[in-house]
Amino acid sequence: MSVTIIDEINAAVALSPVGTWFRLEGSGHFKERAGSRFLTELRAGLTTWAAMAYIISVNASILSESGGTCVCPTKDLCTKDPVYLTCVEEVRRELITTTAAISALASAAMGLIANLPVGLAPGLGLNAYLAYSIVGFHGSGSITYREAMSAVFLEGIIFFVLSICGLRQWLARIMPQSLVMAVGAGIGLFIAFIGLSPTGLGVIGGSTVNLVGLGGCTAEHYVDGLPGYCASRVLQNPTMWLGVFVGGILTVYLMMYRIRGAILIGIFLVSVISWPRSTPVTLFPHTNDGDAAFNFFNKVVAFKPLHMIGNVIDFGGYGNGRVWYALATMLYVDILDTTGTLYSMAKFAGLRDPVTLDFEGSTSAYCVDAIAITIGSLLGTSPVTAYIESATGIAEGGKTGITAIVTGLMFLVSVFFAPIFASIPSWATGGALVIVGSLMIRNVREINWNYIGDSVPAFLTIIITPLSYNIAYGVIAGITSYIVINSVPWVLRKVSNGKISPPTYDAAEQWIVPPGGIIPPWM
Repeated sequence: MSVTIIDEINAAVALSPVGTWFRLEGSGHFKERAGSRFLTELRAGLTTWAAMAYIISVNASILSESGGTCVCPTKDLCTKDPVYLTCVEEVRRELITTTAAISALASAAMGLIANLPVGLAPGLGLNAYLAYSIVGFHGSGSITYREAMSAVFLEGIIFFVLSICGLRQWLARIMPQSLVMAVGAGIGLFIAFIGLSPTGLGVIGGSTVNLVGLGGCTAEHYVDGLPGYCASRVLQNPTMWLGVFVGGILTVYLMMYRIRGAILIGIFLVSVISWPRSTPVTLFPHTNDGDAAFNFFNKVVAFKPLHMIGNVIDFGGYGNGRVWYALATMLYVDILDTTGTLYSMAKFAGLRDPVTLDFEGSTSAYCVDAIAITIGSLLGTSPVTAYIESATGIAEGGKTGITAIVTGLMFLVSVFFAPIFASIPSWATGGALVIVGSLMIRNVREINWNYIGDSVPAFLTIIITPLSYNIAYGVIAGITSYIVINSVPWVLRKVSNGKISPPTYDAAEQWIVPPGGIIPPWM
């Protein structure tokens, strides 16, 4: 078999200090990662970034709804006050810079320090909770934006202490293995659901009768006041079909024939096709919003200094009890969300230790996440978390931190080229997310379906995760139901000395505390 230039580059990098640090295949490291190759890692990093790039504009749009540090002098929420709305627009543009910057820093640190192929960025869900429930629309909530940032700042510090002591790692390791497998499968369904929803392909939309139903209609056929809810003409939106055929089916064909970069090619093709204005699938229709988006796209290069949201933390807010309530809520949701995501991504990449049930670099990974949360608060954004879209890069072959570093570098470029990178349409990444979800659902094969005490909690984890649109809620449902269902049989067995036992108890998965304890090895 002939040696190609690609093989030579991969071999040269593997034998270099870079290859040793990241444990590339052929580096000679005693824990080198099978199948990891430098150029594959580069491609995987680009794929992860392409799947995550939407967060640049989405996070800015959601958080700016709170008004940021802008002050509304009246009680009508200033929905028609031009001065206030101009201020909010300034906040949104600064948040674009912030989102790209913290995503760059956090992702690169995750790759360099923890050597994991996982991208980080401000988390969806928590940003909406902060914007709409804590600070409120245009500052109508219980605390100010500055106080909210103080809660995020302290959350990062608490997470760091928990991580350095090994408590976050221990939480994942003590979970019953069927639940661990269920979290990964649930995330797969969650990813696919996002890919099919209006924030992806739009195949699935809202329904006033059945909660969800078929989507894919154009905006003029939405139910009044309910974007994403189709009143008629479902599956008629040409952008949906572009995403399905080019971003989905074409990508599957490329993967079937093992074309390198299949997912990235699909995302790129759909994006390029969507940029011209005079087509039915344009990202920039001739509307006010479309004109504004196209004008921003035409800037190509843009950098917005952080005057409105940078370093605006109100440390005096810790005297407000509502700040502590917000902190507690973000803590329990984020700790389960990030822990579940990191663990599932590491398992998907084949990095889990079969004995300790931990994954390589777990302490470093959780500490990086914690520090990123604190730094993000100084930049004025909601908590940073690991992204399930990292699975797209892992599916592309990413196994080391090089993948995350490339993702970070692309986000760094995005700081200055935000108009371009914020213009990757949702239907370009929707197909990729569905494909990756189909790869992650394979975890269900490892769930113990032979004993109902294991299978029902696992199933609840899988189904609640996508339907609640929250990984943490799926984990909570699984753990709670596992304890409730299995505690009574356990007590009866103990009291009766084993005489009162379910007939199929022998098929139950034995719960054990993995070796290694709570305290991490370095301590």
